[in-house]
Amino acid sequence: MNLDTITLQTPYLSLDEEFYNLVQPQGIDEPYLISFSQSAAKLIDLDLNTKDDPLFIDLLNGSFSLKGSRPFAMCYAGHQFGHYNPWLGDGRAMNLGVTQGWNLQLKGSGDSLYSRGADGRAAVRSSIREYLMSEAMHHLGIPTTRALGIIGSKTKLIRKNMEKAAVVLRLSTSWVRFGSFEYFYYRKQHTKLEALAEYVIKESFPHLEKDEDRFFKMFCEVLERTANLIAKWQGIGFNHGVMNTDNMSIEGLTIDYGPFAMLDDFNYNFVCNNGDRVGRYSYGQQPNISYWNLTKLSEALSPIISKDRMQKKLDDYGEFICPNAYIKEIRRKIGLIEELDTDAQLTEELISNLHESYVDHTLFFRTLSHYNGDRSPLYDIAMNPVAIDKWLILYDERLKKETRSQEERKKAMLQINPKYVLKNHMLQEAIEFAEKGDFSRVENLLYIAEHPYDELPEFEHYASDTPEEHKNTGLSCSS
Repeated sequence: MNLDTITLQTPYLSLDEEFYNLVQPQGIDEPYLISFSQSAAKLIDLDLNTKDDPLFIDLLNGSFSLKGSRPFAMCYAGHQFGHYNPWLGDGRAMNLGVTQGWNLQLKGSGDSLYSRGADGRAAVRSSIREYLMSEAMHHLGIPTTRALGIIGSKTKLIRKNMEKAAVVLRLSTSWVRFGSFEYFYYRKQHTKLEALAEYVIKESFPHLEKDEDRFFKMFCEVLERTANLIAKWQGIGFNHGVMNTDNMSIEGLTIDYGPFAMLDDFNYNFVCNNGDRVGRYSYGQQPNISYWNLTKLSEALSPIISKDRMQKKLDDYGEFICPNAYIKEIRRKIGLIEELDTDAQLTEELISNLHESYVDHTLFFRTLSHYNGDRSPLYDIAMNPVAIDKWLILYDERLKKETRSQEERKKAMLQINPKYVLKNHMLQEAIEFAEKGDFSRVENLLYIAEHPYDELPEFEHYASDTPEEHKNTGLSCSS
């Protein structure tokens, strides 16, 4: 398909008018294409030559509309850093409609009813970060929203410094958040709350549509998906810096890439958000915060689902579902196929010793993938090899209980432990080049994002240990 032949549907607009605000994108000056994701284009069967179609820039800039499109911003509320905010919503995002199960959305295209006095714009800096990381997370096998393209402009923005405006075209199978339910719960609009639940089941859990117990089963699936998401985040070394309930997807997707980071040296207590002074959203706190957020979702759903039933499921989440999802993920990363009760302790020891070893997270697991009993390659990458040695003693004993060969284990581990992840210093370099009109680094990182497990000799330097001055640095909420 090309842009002229796409027809969008807008099923969300069948809900009450309080659910949304009809808007129109506000163009940016002298727009130009920064990047186009062919991988994302395939999701909606979009012709890959669309990259060269001037209408694509016009689409992102709001001067061209797809058939059937009725742009709207979605309302929602949410707990931000533990405090309830009753009025949030899409302050700089505009939904265009749905095609082939994908909701198209412009981010940075101007203000809406929910902008709270802000300009509704997004800077090139934050837009490049979201565009690249959305695609990177997908290719790492982590549920996420996607990004089809990004444009820059001459429009000036005032953030910390003077910056230029950009727009990203995002895709998601759902944009509904935990905070979407909170909005109607706290307003005691239970009929609308139920209508939202029915909409979510139709969009995201269609197999439950005719089930009499569909609301509770939806809640159970949200828990399972959230646990798997958090396990994958931690397994890959990802820290989401703003796990507010309005940034939690009802589908268990990674959404809203603000301040985030891939771990450099492993630090369980790392906080990537400079505004998070108490470490509420640190790397290690992500399972606990997901539980807290799910309790807020259960409160919001309490008018239509039994509190006692949800609490029992939440208890299971904290005690079994979330920890077991993480242990399962670590088993995969360290090449184990047998499931033993002692694996929980092995996982705890791994985390403890990684924290003490001052070793690059990604490099450690990639190097471990080649492990054949020779410990020296792992010693070489750690500042404190003694901590690595402590765990390898346990690991060697555990491997004796496995049935597959070292070569089989290596092959499996190389398919789950990437050689490349997009670290913040890499993204910053691409941003600095892009701000000067050179998008080659963006394209390089997009290619790396699409091939995280491959050997790429021309990009070997991106697989090395992070330079000391760039290790585990934080970012602001405008990033």
